[in-house]
Amino acid sequence: MLRTDLPEIITETLPGPKAQAIIDRRAQAVPNAIRCAYPVVIERGEGAMIEDVDGNKFLDWIGGVGVLNIGFSQPEVVEAVKAQADKYFHGMFNVVTHEGYVALAEKLSGIAPVKGDSKKAFFANSGAEADENAVKVAKAYTKRPNIIVFSGAFHGRTHFTMAMTSKKAYAKDMGPLAAGVFRAQFPYYYRNPEGMPEDKAVDYYIKSIYDVFEQCAAADTIAAIVVEPLQGEGGFIPAPIEWVKAVRKICDENGILLIADEVQSGFCRTGRMFASVYWQETGVEPDIIATAKSIAAGVPLSAIIARTEVMDAVPAGTIGGTYCGNPLACAASLKTIEIMERDHLAERSCEIGKKVTERYLEMQKKYPVIGDVRGLGGMIGIEFVKDQETKEPDAAFTSDLIQTCAKKGLLVEGAGTYNNVIRFLAPLVMTDEQLAAGLDIFEASIKECLKH
Repeated sequence: MLRTDLPEIITETLPGPKAQAIIDRRAQAVPNAIRCAYPVVIERGEGAMIEDVDGNKFLDWIGGVGVLNIGFSQPEVVEAVKAQADKYFHGMFNVVTHEGYVALAEKLSGIAPVKGDSKKAFFANSGAEADENAVKVAKAYTKRPNIIVFSGAFHGRTHFTMAMTSKKAYAKDMGPLAAGVFRAQFPYYYRNPEGMPEDKAVDYYIKSIYDVFEQCAAADTIAAIVVEPLQGEGGFIPAPIEWVKAVRKICDENGILLIADEVQSGFCRTGRMFASVYWQETGVEPDIIATAKSIAAGVPLSAIIARTEVMDAVPAGTIGGTYCGNPLACAASLKTIEIMERDHLAERSCEIGKKVTERYLEMQKKYPVIGDVRGLGGMIGIEFVKDQETKEPDAAFTSDLIQTCAKKGLLVEGAGTYNNVIRFLAPLVMTDEQLAAGLDIFEASIKECLKH
């Protein structure tokens, strides 16, 4: 059964002949800007495994870029979507109320660690839409025009979220970008300025927020500060709790809302239902959470959750949309969350993360190309450098490693400001045997790339 199989490449080359034919068709039919570096055309997926059209089997450590925390084709979610489809596919929520939307809003309001006792939630279709809507909510509540985001941030590719996103390769030729978005420095401790004492790091990064107030936009014009609890595209960098506490204090002192972008880090990925539960455990909570990815096991859906007084400040007609909170997606999400809680996937995330981190740290001692290992739970980054002392990023090695892993049946994906990080986003339902096989392939691939 594919769900418990191990990686196996049976064609002489990758892509195989059937996959190559479809990839050739893709090149003729789809814009070149929507790139794909992987030699895989999926035929079916189960758990953490993909079988391609030629019969090759791949272990997927990308998980649809964090979408498949409960794996491909979870049978109970499939049945929940089928049951909903038998009733109706769509009911625009501004026209007809459907209970799935209400039930999911209730559930998320109950489990999301946002500030306040009474909470509300609403839905969009993608992570970028969730982030943009979270900012709209913050602006409506504070009546302020500006926001602060951070170096390394990724928040999406809509016109507004392109301005929020740090790496401007995602906004090439798309200017002018939206106004009112200002950037401070995210605490990337591995790359602190040379010679900086560790105990000065928080002050250094917090000062960059005050620099925004001084040089760009006064504090009383800032509606929100938007933080990824663990940066995704930026290189899988966790936000240090001591820094989060300082950011929360700045927000409280200046009437600014704190938005947690949990698009990638939510739904058990980091060892908690939301990564900001770690904040809550130390007495800090965001005002708004924007989340998506694994919320509905692959059916397009995203959510925005905040306390009632914040949500109800939004003018009628400024949020919502035709497909937002689609009934099929809500059915998938309700079942997904039920499975996550019942099967203790947050705890499983911690177990997987511990094994991966231990193995990565062992590799770091053996291979000088590994500069840093970091993460939370089952959301782990491994950073590759040309030299452990100089920390010079090695994007070429990282790119080579991705392709070498794929040829051996393991799919991994890059990230990072310098394109030199491999992210671990494997489905949390992966078996222990699959995890061990994947780690062996990963290490063998590092050895092979070092020979190159």
